[in-house]
Amino acid sequence: MKNVVLYIALLLFSISVASTYRTNSKTVANTSFAHSKLKYDPGSYSLKIDSTVISRFFKTYPNVKKYKSDVIALYKKRNYKSIWFDNQGIIEFANLLYSKVNQLEDDGLQSRFTYKEKADLIFNTNRQNNLTVTETELLLSAMYIFYAKKVYKGIEIEKIREIGWFIPTKNLSYASLLQSLLADPQLLDKNEQQLFNQYYKLRTVLKKYRQIEQNGEWNLIVRDSLMREYKLGDNSETIGQIRKRLAVTGDLQHDSKSTLYDAELMTGILNFKKRNGYKIDPIITSSHIERMNIPIENYIKTIMVNMERCRWIAPELTKAEEYIIINIPSFKLIYKRNGKTELESNVFVGGTMNETLVFSSSISHLIFSPYWNIPTSIVQSEIKTAIDRDKNYLADNDMEWNKGRVRQKPGPKNPLGKVKFIFPSASDIYLHDSPAKSLFESEYRAYSHGCINVNKAQELAHLILKNNPDWPAERIQKAMDSGKETTCILKNKIPVHIGYFTTWVNDSGEISFYNDIYLRDDRLAEILFSDDSQ
Repeated sequence: MKNVVLYIALLLFSISVASTYRTNSKTVANTSFAHSKLKYDPGSYSLKIDSTVISRFFKTYPNVKKYKSDVIALYKKRNYKSIWFDNQGIIEFANLLYSKVNQLEDDGLQSRFTYKEKADLIFNTNRQNNLTVTETELLLSAMYIFYAKKVYKGIEIEKIREIGWFIPTKNLSYASLLQSLLADPQLLDKNEQQLFNQYYKLRTVLKKYRQIEQNGEWNLIVRDSLMREYKLGDNSETIGQIRKRLAVTGDLQHDSKSTLYDAELMTGILNFKKRNGYKIDPIITSSHIERMNIPIENYIKTIMVNMERCRWIAPELTKAEEYIIINIPSFKLIYKRNGKTELESNVFVGGTMNETLVFSSSISHLIFSPYWNIPTSIVQSEIKTAIDRDKNYLADNDMEWNKGRVRQKPGPKNPLGKVKFIFPSASDIYLHDSPAKSLFESEYRAYSHGCINVNKAQELAHLILKNNPDWPAERIQKAMDSGKETTCILKNKIPVHIGYFTTWVNDSGEISFYNDIYLRDDRLAEILFSDDSQ
């Protein structure tokens, strides 16, 4: 009898344990990890991930179905083992990833993870969560792919090329990247040192402009109907409104509230014009006021669009000892050495019918007193017509036939001037001097056939060869003036990037905005801010 009682007691205890186990198993499947601090122990709970489970997940969460193949690749790489849990629960890297996803807008990415509310349930300790372990696991994997595509890859390469940027494809394995990040979570922060440095300058200004928008400081400037322009000494309510705007943008140190156009305001106007690519004079016209009245949200969008462009440039460019950047919309060239700006120069770029391409290369050599080998397209469309009208046209313009092509001899009529800078280019684009110096003072300078005309090309040549003992200043100048083509091979190639930035932040932290001369901003914004950009 004693044995029977003992047996019944043991049986009841076993039923109690089993019941408790089933209850706990159900809790595992339905409780927020962050809220309950529930531990996931692979030994007591089997998180089963396979292709069938993954397919079922994406049926339940169709808005992230585009990440399915990438998510499957993640688990194949890890033999279908859990990524986001260890025997202590959700791994710390998941929290870091979630934090980064929430900061995407600060990084200029107008983007939101589709199931952000679901992700919030995982990490918000004050909210009830009904996600299963499997849902949590796969939702985090989808969120990782979303983040990696946005931050590490940017928009798809085919879409970039559609809008005129010829850059190499980034071959990125999200599975391999994840392995690296899991091994060293700090790489998420280190990635911030991996982008083109202009990106971080724009990010800083983005915060400032968002704050201006939030503070409601971007008020409409109402122009006096009787005033066509404003000059020093004029007095108008409009002047007071302009003064306030220039104080907001930082062109003036403070707002004195004065409605008089005085010397202090003139300083702000000159800085405003310099930042926005205008001819620098003190006159305020209706076009300047129209520029000031562009809504703040448009400026914010422009900053974000250009931050995206920064993601397309190899960060190695600015790590080089010396490099050159040409910005098409600003009509500017910047030459940097050891992180310091050695030269800035106005440039001409291609007009709308001959748009200058966007690409990166390296200058390999300089040619002094260059011939101009006139492109066949120009010969067909312009030169042959001129020859038909005037049989002496070639001789009168220092031109000649050479191996079936027309070329112009070195000299004062040669549009390449005294030096050109050569780098590999599928479209035969290069930098060169120009004899038409007065044209560099124009506000609009997009009228070349595609090559970059550099106002200070001769100074640039001297700077590049400054430390080359084989090319002292006297030899350089003699080669430029000789009228005989001479080639100088550089010992070290100089990286050059021809870019398209409608906004740019200088070394002092001042932001400039330029006209979108090839009308590319809206096309990129449409891609960047669309729901299917990834």
